[in-house]
Amino acid sequence: MRAIKIAAAQIAPIAGNIQQNIKKHGTLIQQAAEKSADLVFFPELSLTGYEPRLVKKLAMQADDPRLEVFQRLSNQYDMVIGVGFPSSCPEGIRISMLFFQAGQAPVLYSKQHLHADELPFFVPGNEQVVLKIKGFTIAPAICYESLLHEHAESVVKKGAQIYLASVAKSAQGLAKAYLHYPEISKQFALNVVMANCVGPSDDFVSAGGSGCWGQGEFTIGGESDVLMMAQFGES
Repeated sequence: MRAIKIAAAQIAPIAGNIQQNIKKHGTLIQQAAEKSADLVFFPELSLTGYEPRLVKKLAMQADDPRLEVFQRLSNQYDMVIGVGFPSSCPEGIRISMLFFQAGQAPVLYSKQHLHADELPFFVPGNEQVVLKIKGFTIAPAICYESLLHEHAESVVKKGAQIYLASVAKSAQGLAKAYLHYPEISKQFALNVVMANCVGPSDDFVSAGGSGCWGQGEFTIGGESDVLMMAQFGES
């Protein structure tokens, strides 16, 4: 039987303070390692906070030296680490996640489906990536697109068994997610794990409530800087 343990990190990012947010990430990554997680991932734009109006000065390249700490931690703990940040590209700025894997080059995923409110600040990504970890196929989704049936369907066609939803959602958005994720989990036989942030985000307040749907459904409350652990197995 194969199994994988995933940690969703629910944090309260400090708006625009990349260095302090890196420290927050490091603390939770260490905690995830102590819980024997195979993968830990963070909410949307976790390194900067969800602050579209600040992204022009906060955007980074995937090879920014400040991100090297995550490769070192991935190597040290033999754990996949997914962090959120605004990434610069020739077309503009994308909402991205960077996945660090021990002894391998990082994998960049950029949000393909933007909410209308994001269009003045960001450009969409153009490729869905999947990760192969411990025999499981894992697909990332970033906030708005994780509420689209067509996105879930597209990753299932790529063989995804686990769907990582990295989000920044208010209480209202969370209510929609709590209806949608169980539905796609059942429809596509897909395990869904969501990591939300907590606290001020742009012009709303992120409400936490990270959760898991599929094998062993559960959610956590609105605490900040905590981990939600989910384990999946196949015989």
